[in-house]
Amino acid sequence: MKIRVIIEWDSESQSYSATCPELNYISSFGDTKEVAIINLRDAIQLMLEPIPDEFLLSNSSQEIVELAL
Repeated sequence: MKIRVIIEWDSESQSYSATCPELNYISSFGDTKEVAIINLRDAIQLMLEPIPDEFLLSNSSQEIVELAL
């Protein structure tokens, strides 16, 4: 998957920010561009990781459906 990433220098914090507009503006930062991108990649992977079933199950009556987008 290829996604667009916006890299910006923040002079106040003296670090780079990396933001992904396509994924709800998830962002990260780092002292270098490379570190900011690596940190953003980690954040995206965590965001896209499925939630384990044991966290979704509860005692209430519920229905689980899958949506294809």
